[in-house]
Amino acid sequence: MAEQQQHVVVEQAVSPPLKEELYNLQPQEIEFFKQQTGIQDDDELKRHIIDVQKEAYAVFPYTCIRRFGFTVLKISRFPAYQELLRLGKERPGALFLDIGCCFGNDIRKAVADGFPVNQAIGSDLRQQFWDLGYKLFKDTPESFPVPFIQGDVFDPAFLSPTPSAPPDTPLPPLHSLKTLTPLHGRLSIIHASAFFHLFNEEQQHTLASRLALLLSPEPGSFIFGAHGGRTEKGFRTEDRFGRKREIPMFCHSPESWTELWEKDIFKEGEVKVWTRLIETKRPEPGESSPGVSHLMLAWSVTRL
Repeated sequence: MAEQQQHVVVEQAVSPPLKEELYNLQPQEIEFFKQQTGIQDDDELKRHIIDVQKEAYAVFPYTCIRRFGFTVLKISRFPAYQELLRLGKERPGALFLDIGCCFGNDIRKAVADGFPVNQAIGSDLRQQFWDLGYKLFKDTPESFPVPFIQGDVFDPAFLSPTPSAPPDTPLPPLHSLKTLTPLHGRLSIIHASAFFHLFNEEQQHTLASRLALLLSPEPGSFIFGAHGGRTEKGFRTEDRFGRKREIPMFCHSPESWTELWEKDIFKEGEVKVWTRLIETKRPEPGESSPGVSHLMLAWSVTRL
């Protein structure tokens, strides 16, 4: 937990101010938020989202909050998303965990598209973001009864690093869980986006090994997501305008990411890894620089 907090403190010291002009929802995102919130007026919806954004940025100034990343329906863009929905319908009791879930926007998208609401779980370091999710989407723990488990995945008291076989006894009610450890070997799907790149190489290895313990041994169970990547693994030292980053970001390449999961975290032949580098350019209103290209690594790890 100390490592995660140390990273957070440094980022907070250099956080830029909010800019309303970064608000730029696409038609399908506007439709989703109108459906979820009941707010039909475009200007009113914009004011509502910005108000929640300000509260969240005061909790912790993540870049994805500043840039309205929580309004992007990113989970549904992954090839693995349709498999998530299929498992939810066809595998009895299939459990889905969104780790680093923030407001719970990706979980709400999956539930809206048909994933069983009583088989989804959210987890994050900060309870405040999940609570703000109710405000953002104008729902409640009763109308959106997905359990949230607060904690630090690097804390062994929250997620044990010791392997254990799935117990023969039934899993306690999800709402009664206080840690992720009881979910060892229980999860059919794990989603982790904009999460791994918050940590250095050693921490990313630790995170991967702990998430692997949560994955069900049943073939077809999978982990998926996206985060910063490079053509060759190493540190990204520039920000989105080509300036030197205060904290270099460690990024895997498709090859190193595949090797990590297929040869290190799991035994050879246990999983199949899919990866794709996606180039993005993010200019910012009011900046003279047009921005520089960044690579995102989209991926999935599926049990064979």
